[in-house]
Amino acid sequence: MNKTNHHDSLSSTPYDDVHRTLLNDCPQLIIPVVNEAFHQTHDRNEKVTLFNNEVFINKQGGNQTERVTDSNFLIGTTRYHLECQSTTDGTMILRIFEYDSQLALQDSTITGEHLTVRFPKTAILYLRHNKNTPDYMRITIQAPDASCTYRVPVMKVQNYTLDEIFEKNLLFLIPFHIFSYEKNFSEYESNGTHSQKICKHKERVG
Repeated sequence: MNKTNHHDSLSSTPYDDVHRTLLNDCPQLIIPVVNEAFHQTHDRNEKVTLFNNEVFINKQGGNQTERVTDSNFLIGTTRYHLECQSTTDGTMILRIFEYDSQLALQDSTITGEHLTVRFPKTAILYLRHNKNTPDYMRITIQAPDASCTYRVPVMKVQNYTLDEIFEKNLLFLIPFHIFSYEKNFSEYESNGTHSQKICKHKERVG
C-alpha cells in the first residue's frame, strides 16, 4: 500500500501547537479538563500516558494520508482523544470519526475470529462558538445487525469566566481565554484592568 507523506488536514495553527506543547510539558493539567468534559472523577495525580498523534487514513487508490490529532492519551487505563478547534467548519465530526476509528484499531484485540475495537472517549475544545454550536456531537455506526451511537462532548472556552477557570483548576484553558475578549481588544489595549486580574489569580494559585 502506498503512503503519502503530506498532512491531508487543515494546517496546524498556533493554538494547536499551544495545545500539544501544554500536554507534553504539563500533562497533569489535562486531567481537570477531562473531568469537566466527561463528568469524570480522575485524581489530579493519576498517571497520564501520551501517545503519538499521527494516524493514517486509507484513501481511494490504495494511498494513505497522514493526519495529526491534537492529543491522544491515557489517564490511568482510559484512552482519551481531545481536539482543539478555533471555529466550526462543518467537517469536524467527520475528522473525529476518522481519527477515532484509527485509534480504535490501534486498541483492538482479536480472539479467535472475534475482533474487538475500542473507541476512545473523545471531546472537542472549541475556542469560538455560536448559537448553533451543540453541547454534544453524535456519531452513529450502523452495522448489518445492530447500531450504536456515541456522543462527543463539546467544551466551549468562551463560556468559562476567568474565575471559573481558576475555581475548577482548568489552567489548561488559560492560553485560550483570550478568545473570550476578541471583540474588546481595542478597549483592553488601553485598559490594563483585565491583565491585572489575571496576575492576581496567578498569585493566588502560585
